[in-house]
Amino acid sequence: MRKTGLIWTVIGLIVIVGIIWGLVALSNTPSRLDSFATCLKKKGTIFYGAFWCQHCQNQKRIFGRSQKLLPYIECSTPDGKGQLSSCAEKGVKGYPTWQFANGEKIEGEMTLQALAEKTGCLLPENTN
Repeated sequence: MRKTGLIWTVIGLIVIVGIIWGLVALSNTPSRLDSFATCLKKKGTIFYGAFWCQHCQNQKRIFGRSQKLLPYIECSTPDGKGQLSSCAEKGVKGYPTWQFANGEKIEGEMTLQALAEKTGCLLPENTN
C-alpha cells in the first residue's frame, strides 16, 4: 500500500513539473503579434487606458500574449476613482485612447488593421 502511494506521488510530481515546464516554454515563445506591438511602440504610438475599463481589456485581448509589449500607460488611480495627472496633462478624456506620433488621438477600441494603417506597422499574414 505504501509503495503504491509513493509511486502515485512521484507520478503526480512528474506531471506537475511537466505542466509547469510547458507553460514556461509557451510563455517564452514569441507570439505572432510581438513584432506588430513592438512596431507600434517604435513608431511613437501610445495606448492610454484604465485597469477597470472593459474596452481597454478588449483592446489588450486582441493582442493576446503580445499585449505585454504594447506601449500602454495606465491612467487610473489605484482606487479607480480618478485619473493620474500624467494622463490629464496629455488631454486623455476617455479610454482607451490611442495617441500617434503626429499628435492625433483616437478614443475607443481600434482594429489591428486600423492601427496598421495609422502607423505603417505591418500585420502578420492571416490576421483578422
